[in-house]
Amino acid sequence: MTTQSKTEKKSTFATGSVAAALIASGIGTLVIGLLTTIAEFSGGLGTFLNWWNPTGALSGKTGVGILAWLISWIVLNNLWKDKEYDLQKAFKTTLILIGLGLLLTFPPFFVLFAAE
Repeated sequence: MTTQSKTEKKSTFATGSVAAALIASGIGTLVIGLLTTIAEFSGGLGTFLNWWNPTGALSGKTGVGILAWLISWIVLNNLWKDKEYDLQKAFKTTLILIGLGLLLTFPPFFVLFAAE
């Protein structure tokens, strides 16, 4: 008879849904960062993203980011919900995506791409 230690036990539930939620949050953040940077050198995009005048293009950037998060969460969850997914890998991927998204919203970075 063998006994398993606590560190050797497999999880009793599929981790795909958790990984989908993590990675989707990173995707949403990255989309907001990309839109922030692209809007700096594309006047048309900034105008298109102005959904509400008091906030300007920020309303569209966050709106599209939320849609990207929600759609990617639904798609990834449907693909992975019954599967095991390495949560360390999902967490690292999420941190990279969020880091890139934050970098792209940082003014000293995105003004490098601003139209002259």
